[in-house]
Formats: sequence, C-alpha cells, structure tokens
Amino acid sequence: MSTDTQPYGAFFNQQLWDLPSLILNTRLAEALDRGIARYPIHRSLRLAARTSVDAMFDDLAFNLGLIAQRPNGRNLLLDGEGVFIDARAGSKADYCSFYFGIWADSVERAEAILQAVRARFEPTRIREPMFSIDWHFLSGNGELQSANIEELADDVLLDDAYPEIGDVAGFIDRYLRAKETVLVLQGRPGTGKTRLIRAILGEISRRNEGSAQALYTGDKKALECDEIYVKFITGDDHAFVVEDADHLLRPRAEGNEHLHRFLAIADGVVRAQGRKIVFSTNLPNVGDLDDALVRPGRCFAHVNVRELRLDEAAVLIRRLAGERGLDADAAIAAVAASGNRSHSLAEIYQAVDRLK
Repeated sequence: MSTDTQPYGAFFNQQLWDLPSLILNTRLAEALDRGIARYPIHRSLRLAARTSVDAMFDDLAFNLGLIAQRPNGRNLLLDGEGVFIDARAGSKADYCSFYFGIWADSVERAEAILQAVRARFEPTRIREPMFSIDWHFLSGNGELQSANIEELADDVLLDDAYPEIGDVAGFIDRYLRAKETVLVLQGRPGTGKTRLIRAILGEISRRNEGSAQALYTGDKKALECDEIYVKFITGDDHAFVVEDADHLLRPRAEGNEHLHRFLAIADGVVRAQGRKIVFSTNLPNVGDLDDALVRPGRCFAHVNVRELRLDEAAVLIRRLAGERGLDADAAIAAVAASGNRSHSLAEIYQAVDRLK
C-alpha cells in the first residue's frame, strides 16, 4: 500500500454514472417498466494475466461472439442476447488486472460466459495467489468512491528485517488464527509496515483458494462517515486496512471522535466472522494511542516496527546480497557512511539494489 494520492495506480475508478452503469441502469429500468426480468443473474470475475490490456480486450472483442464497444482504453462493453458485460482493466509493470461484471438472463448463460472468458485467458492467466485492494476515498462532492486492483501475493519477508517480531511467518499465522481482530503497526516511514501488511493479505489469499479482498483507505474524510464501516460489516472483505491512521488512533480524551466506530465493529460481527482490522501509524510513542484500541481481547498485537541498528542492518544486507550473489561489504559501508544510529528498510534495500 502507498500513501500516494492514487495507490496501486488506482485503476477501475468506479464513478456512479459512468457509461456502463448508465447503459445497464437504463436497460434495467426499461425491463422493470415492461415487467421483464431481463438480467436477473449477476456474476463477477477478477483475473490477472501476463499480457497487455489492448491484446486481451481485442481478443475478447472478436472471439466471444458478442457486440463490443470500447468507451476508452481501460473499459470494454460486451453485449449480446441475454447478456451484458462491463469489463475494466489496468496495468502493472509485468501484468494486467481485469474485472468483469456480468449480467445475464439465466444461470446457464452466465456460467457459459464465465467459462468462455476464462478460456480466453488460459494461455496467459496468472495462477499464483493474489489479493484485491479496494481503495476508498471521498470525492470532491462528498461521495464515497472506490478503485480496485489485483496484487500478486508474492511478498517474501525476512525475519532479520523485523527483529521486534522474530518469526514473521509464525506471527502472521498466529494473528490470522487468533480471535482478536485488531493489529496495530507503529513506526517511522520506511520501516516495513506496508511490506508486512501485504504479507498478511498474501497469506489470507493462500488460505482462501488463492484470493482475498481488503477494504483499504488512508483518507481521513472517508473515515468520518458511516458508509465505509457499513460496507465492511455487510461486505465480503477479509480485512480492513487503514494506513497512516495517526488521526484515528489518538486517545478519545484528546478529541478523537471517530475511533468509537472501529471499537464497535472490532467486537461485533467482524470478530465473529474472523475478519481483521490492521492499522499503520507513524505516531512516535506508545502513549499516543487510545488504550481501548490496544487492550487485550480486542488487539492481537501492537508492534513497534523500528529501524535497524547498524549491526542488525549488516546481517540483513548480507542475507539480501547473498541471495543475489552480490558483495555485501560495499552496501554495508554505504549505510554506515550515513552516520545515522539506525537505518530504515527502505535505506537498506536501496543500498543493496545499488550493487547491481
């Protein structure tokens, strides 16, 4: 996850009245007016493939036997007898993500289309576990909107990078099996909080037949309305991730008016369903957090994700350099030359990358 304005590239920007929604809603209104159950069946499908968006959309446009329209480079509409498809896509560095909303007049028609779409992806489809980030933000007119992207669950964390945790894989396993809902990761920027969150989501995916969904936000205004909490409680997301949650985690005695929403859902249906809430914060002190949030029974762990001392950084650098067949001494010397008493993971990884 990122604190940029558009994390993960933020494709699939779901405007309320974009062209596919306008077409579909018009047809539904006409069908209701005429008493026709035109699209009673809905299915959705998420896929990722090592191909380009244009190549895949061209293939789908010409080989599914449906009428195709391209409103823009990231959207494909497919229309045919008893079926309407809204396909959206976005690109990462080495693969592309696709989302299909499918409306059909029968279960058989919907399943046939799903099978046909999957068949077109077969040669390039990514089969590794993935997780879906559903990033939420408040638009300029005050409406809660979201953007989706599929992420590969390929983060490999080294125990040497997290001395406060030690056995990282064991820690994640215990958290996912625990009855407690909340996890708080506290530390300066660049210390690996986001890497750890990605690893948690990746493990959820591996335990859930290769897929997982996470509701994500770093938008302060989005957290001030009830809609995002209702969506998490009533939706299918496996986790709620709040990054840079400094404003949300301060004690209520200091005027924090919004933490109570998380306290309520953490002990309710979310806990009963085994879903998780992960906060990351840059607040420097343990005392900056509200005691109710981190109390036993609600919070699995409050982890100080800290920078590494030079001796700890050297161990990690030797591990990273060794895996790549590089000489670690130059990277250790570069880190030491900064004169800092401690070193972030970002600084350490950068020093190793420069050895290439």
